[in-house]
Amino acid sequence: MIHPSRLHLVRTRELLAEDMGMAMGTFRNKKPYAMKGFPAPISSADARVLLWDSAQTDAYLAGEPIPELPASDGPDVLLDRQEAAAELKVSPRTWDGYKADAALSRHVVDVHGVEHWPRRVVRAYRDGRPGRESASGRPKGKANAVPRGELRARVAALLDAAPAVTIADVHRALGVSPATAQRVLSQLRGERISALMEASPHLSFDQAADRLGYPSAVRRTARNVMTTVGAGLGV
Repeated sequence: MIHPSRLHLVRTRELLAEDMGMAMGTFRNKKPYAMKGFPAPISSADARVLLWDSAQTDAYLAGEPIPELPASDGPDVLLDRQEAAAELKVSPRTWDGYKADAALSRHVVDVHGVEHWPRRVVRAYRDGRPGRESASGRPKGKANAVPRGELRARVAALLDAAPAVTIADVHRALGVSPATAQRVLSQLRGERISALMEASPHLSFDQAADRLGYPSAVRRTARNVMTTVGAGLGV
């Protein structure tokens, strides 16, 4: 979590190495941030990119007492991917599908290449997202929780984040029926395989699917989509 007033103090591994006068290779090998007493990262425990507060790291390097950080329970505190997912009680992979929603994407804050969202924005999305009233993820009386015009983009975001995303994953993330999830996933995978084969004619259907990371179990329906639209690629 990052207090918005301390954005200018955020340090990455690279910046921390500069502060310590270390070459990046030496920094990677020595991992000084793993030493006892070194300030804990302000990024979440499972974050891909570690971040620190320079007021704390500077104090540590100077041998001075490490200052406390401001309270992290405010509405404007910035949450990273894992922390935002935890607010919604979903997996980070599911959050990757949610974050494409305009209600979230227009509030994203880039912190040294790491996406963050204000807690109030995440909670507003949590409290207002379609389907939260029912356990199935779909609001009563509505056929789909996602407007038709947004569905492909939302599913595409899930597929970008996890090529092996399942029908159940899409159903849980977007609140659409399993049949709709299967249809859109198959269409997208078929289109992407087709596009890759057109760009690289030497690839077979399975080779293209492998390169895109699509499991064997989902390829038949993707192949059917290609056949239906007349891909004409000999698959």
